[in-house]
Formats: sequence, C-alpha cells, structure tokens
Amino acid sequence: MMASGDEDDANTFKILVATDNHLGYMEKDAIRGNDSLVTFEEILEKAKKHDVDLVLLGGDLFHHNKPSRKTMHGCMELLRKYCMGDRPCQVEFLSDQSVNFAESRFPIVNYEDPNMNVAIPVFSIHGNHDDPAGMGNLCALDLLSVSGLVNYFGKTTSLEEIVISPLLLQKGQTKICLYGLGSIRDERLHRMFVHKKVKMLHPRENQEDWFNLFVIHQNHSKHGPTNYIPEQFLDDFLDLVIWGHEHECKIDPFYNPVQHFFVSQPGSSVATSLSEGESVKKHVGLLRVNGRNLKMTKLELETVRPFCIEDVVLSDTSLNPDDYDITKQVEAFCVEKVDALIEQAESELTGNPRQPVKPLIRLRVDHSGGFEKFNPLRFGQKFVDRVANPQDIVLFNTKKAQNVDKKDFKIGGEKGNQLLSDSLDTSRVEDMVKQHFAAADETMQLNLLTEKGMGDAVQEFVDKEEREAIPELVKYQLQKTQTHLRSRNADEEIIDTEVIRYRDERKKKVGEEEEEVREAIKRAQAQRPDDEDERSDMISDDLDYNSDNSEESTVTTKGRGRGRGRGTSRGGARGGGRGSRGGRGSRGGRGKQPVVADTSNVSITDAFNATKRKSQRGAGSRMSYRDVSDDDDVNGVSDDDPFDHIPQSLSRKRKGNVGASSSRSAGRGVAFSDSEEEETTRRPAPKRRR
Repeated sequence: MMASGDEDDANTFKILVATDNHLGYMEKDAIRGNDSLVTFEEILEKAKKHDVDLVLLGGDLFHHNKPSRKTMHGCMELLRKYCMGDRPCQVEFLSDQSVNFAESRFPIVNYEDPNMNVAIPVFSIHGNHDDPAGMGNLCALDLLSVSGLVNYFGKTTSLEEIVISPLLLQKGQTKICLYGLGSIRDERLHRMFVHKKVKMLHPRENQEDWFNLFVIHQNHSKHGPTNYIPEQFLDDFLDLVIWGHEHECKIDPFYNPVQHFFVSQPGSSVATSLSEGESVKKHVGLLRVNGRNLKMTKLELETVRPFCIEDVVLSDTSLNPDDYDITKQVEAFCVEKVDALIEQAESELTGNPRQPVKPLIRLRVDHSGGFEKFNPLRFGQKFVDRVANPQDIVLFNTKKAQNVDKKDFKIGGEKGNQLLSDSLDTSRVEDMVKQHFAAADETMQLNLLTEKGMGDAVQEFVDKEEREAIPELVKYQLQKTQTHLRSRNADEEIIDTEVIRYRDERKKKVGEEEEEVREAIKRAQAQRPDDEDERSDMISDDLDYNSDNSEESTVTTKGRGRGRGRGTSRGGARGGGRGSRGGRGSRGGRGKQPVVADTSNVSITDAFNATKRKSQRGAGSRMSYRDVSDDDDVNGVSDDDPFDHIPQSLSRKRKGNVGASSSRSAGRGVAFSDSEEEETTRRPAPKRRR
C-alpha cells in the first residue's frame, strides 16, 4: 500500500473506479426514472475534479441489454460533456491495440485517435446486464466504442478457451498491466477455470516492474457449487482485483493472504433492489498507483437516493396475535416504524441540491406465530407523498420452514407462498425454476424439456426481454426430440419412455444443454426486428386503450383488419385478415387474442398422428404466409410443422408493417429492409368467395 504522503504526480496513475451504474434503471418511473443518470453525472464530475488519468468501469454500465434511446442519449451526452476536451492525456499506450481492441472496427485507443479530442479516457468491460447479444454479437458498449466515447475491452468470443491479453499502460516510471474479462455465465467460466482454459498473458521482460490490475464482473459470493468465481481461481501475480457485479459497497481493498493480492468491490451507484446490501453508503474509488504501490481513496456519492431498511419480528414485540383487532395493531405498529425510517433517511441527506428527497423505505416484517397480514398496497398509500416506493414498503415473510414435504409445496399454496416470499428478493430466476421442479410431484415434472434449459430461457426472458427465448427453446428441443424418435423408428407404444430417456441423456451432457440454449436464443434474436425498441417506445396510449376495451370472449375476438373479407382463423380470432378459412388465419386487425387458448394438452403421440393427417391435406386447404396481411401475427412456423397446433405460452406483441418486413429480411440474413424485393416476390392473395 502507498503511504499518504508518497505522491509523485509525474509517476502516479490516478484512476477513478466505479462499477454497476445501471443506467436506465426504472427509467419509466415518474419519481426514480432519472436517478441512475444523475449519479453517473456526479461520478464523471468527480473524475474531472480530481484530474484523473482515466475512468475504469467494471461492467453493467447499462441496466438493460438494449437501452432506450433516452438512456443512450443521456449517457453519450454526459461522456461528451465531461470526458472530451483538449487536455493532454499523460498515459502512454504500449501494447498492440489491434489485439486489445480486436473486436472493434476502430482498433485504437480513443485518446490517440487523430479525429478525437479526449481529455479523460474511459475504459470499460461489459456486465451481465449489457453483454453482447444478437446479430453481430454487439452490445451497447460497442456503440459507445465505435463513436469514440469509451474504450471497450475484455470481450471474448471463444467458449473453448479464454486468453486475456493485457492493456499495457505507462505514466512516467509506473507501468500497469490492465486485464479485463467481461461477464460470462458463472457456471461456464467456473468450469473453464477448473479445466485450466483461462490464461492471462504477461510481459516476459521486467515482470517485477508491472502493476497488475484485473477487472472482472462475476458472482463474488457463493450462490451455488459452481455459480461463482472463487478468488483462488485467479493468478497470484495480480496486485489488485476490481470486482464488479456485487452491489454492496466494499471498496476498501482487502488482502487475500493465499493469492497475495488485494480485492476491491466498489458496488453499485444506484439501488436496483430493496435489499440490505443496497442500503450501505455508496462510494466510488480514487485509485493511485505508483510503481507497485497502491492507495484507494473512498469518494462518497452525494446524489444517491436515501435508502433505509429494517427487519421486524412481530413475535418479539408485545403484540398478541389472539387479539380481535390484531391486524389494525400490526398496521399501526408498522406505521410507527416507517415514520422512524423516514426520519432516519432525512437525517442522512447530504445537502446536495440534486439528491432526491423522497427516500426508499423497506420494512421486512416476520409475521410467523399467527399474526395476520394487512394489504401492503393500501398501507403504502399513506406514504405516497413521502417515499419513492409506496407500492412495496412492507414485505411480509416468515421463518424458513424446515423439511417441507414436496406435496405441500405448491405455487399458490400456503407453504409454497411462504417459501417464495422469503427468497424472492435474493433468488435468481433460474434457481427458482430449478427449485420449483425439484419440489413438484411426478405429474408436474418436465418430460421433454430440461430444467436447466428452461431456467436459462426464463432468465433471458426476464433479464434481457428476449420475448421469444422460451418458445424458441421449446420448439428447438421439440424438433431435436422429434428427429431422435424418427431416427430410432420408435413405435407409438414406447414413445413416452424414449422421450424421457433421451431427455436424461441430454441432461448428462452439460455442453449439449448449453448449446441448446444458445441456439434457441440465437433464433429468438434473429426473429427480433431491428426497430423493436423504437416501436416499443412509440406505442401510443390510445392503442392500448382500444385493445383493452375491445369486445372480449373466451373463444373469439372481433378485430378491425385492413384486409378484405371476414376469414375465421383456427385460433378462433375473427377479423379482417386476407387469410382463407382453411389456413392458419390471422388475428385480424387490432383484435385482442384470447389469453388462454381453448386447446387440450397434446402428447408426442398426438403430434405424430397430426403429422400423418397434415400430409394428406390438399394444397387448396393451405395458405402461404405471403398471403397473410402485414397486420397478422406470424410466428415463423411453416404450415407443414406437425406441432403448429401446440399453443405457445407467450405470444409476441403485434408487429407493424416495418416489423414484419424486417423480420423477413432477418430471415434472409439481411440487416436492412428491401421493399423492392418484397414487392417482386410476394404472391397475390387468392380471391375469396363472397
């Protein structure tokens, strides 16, 4: 560590360190929507105030994989405002930039680009929220990189072996090897470390002269046997590890006596969950490096919204659960507690005029012992003008049950709800999926799909809004199983047994399960139109109003389509699409599709029988997708698909003309819409009888 008086500016790196900024978090919330950008501006202000040489970000700069235009515009505005200028950068870049920035179209550090004027360079890796995805394997940081605002490094493309080549920086006599590794699924990276598939290159000459700094974005605390990265996996020649992803601020470097390096966990700059770790005071770090010595100075963030949390156990109070008005007594007790937390939050205000005044309050109430719960939403209305989260101030929970019978654990059951409420704040989506199927009885188990694949698909749907991740995974695994059964010429009597056996074989092959998930996600991303975000932001309120107030029934829904005729679809939707009665049909205009289709469960045997029936259909009873109007919701399954009558659990939102055109272009591997080609290849709609 560097002594407090040992500072030599000519030979000392000054680096501002921050992680998990989560720009765009709750951006649609009227109260909290701008919190992340306000604090990010404060971080850049501190970088300029302290005259740092560079800013180092440890992942999750954005909260969403596809940030909105508002969030991207705000980020670019702040980077240009605080990081651009004619101030000379004293950092010399020594390594091969074509290797360090191999994934960039402009493989050059931005402050050495003759077309840019950069005063404070920003270096960043990606996190699990803003990781590369989709066509081109791009992420939001790639946009900032190609625009010259951020130096994006630590991107890996190989899943077989990872070789980390450091960025070699020098200022005066101080040299830094800067290593970066963007977020990778923890289980996969854990396995690669175990099999020695992660290598960190190091300069061969004068190795003792280099200060080795590593930036990583993975689980730091243990969430499972392989769902984290132990510090012992990292090389012992490192001097300091900046650990992103964990939101609790532990920015003071702590020493690992086994690996002989320091670890700093800056934490997040905005609270993204109402948990105890988020309530810790938030800081960024001013890292000074001179030779092999380091010094980390904590800089408190003054614009963070105050957050206070408290746990209450009702059985430890004087309240009696047998009183006739115990619910009112509990509610009055909680009101007092919340008032005290609000006063505590007001006392913690920093005085910064940009700091939000309304605090975040969380009261976790253990009501075990016979205490009745009250309505948390109604309770929150009492504080709607005093707190930023009136809808979820109170969280009821109970002590975790021991040895719960699997039969008693049901979603919606008493014990199942208790366990879910205990772990809802801290459990990950894929873990909840595994726990659900582990506790389910035999009749509720997956026979064709795998728990891991379904968990990963649900995580993609929740975290990255990949709407087609689950349907595409189901479709892909269904097709693989169908191909397997056909290759074995399985009879109808043994189909169910063979399906289960094939599922168990796939579960034993870890790599095959991951490959299935990756392929399903690729298919889902290929179906996503390029202008999806633009259309989602521009959906008008009157459209939602019309949709919500349309005539509804459990079977059919009337719609106002633009096409001619009144064709009726198989799904029961009645509307103005140009489809014939015998085709798949359209939902018709803006009609609302029934939430639950009136369809019975379909087995594999029925699916094979459906294949035989469909093969006997005449060409006149089929309808090409080119005959469907642009208003129709096309799921991309051919009419010959034997499983097309299986209802999808998730239906996509209605695509407009541009969305349909771009979806067809994506199917051809073209990134741009080609209107002329569509006009020349589209066949005319068949005439219909009146």
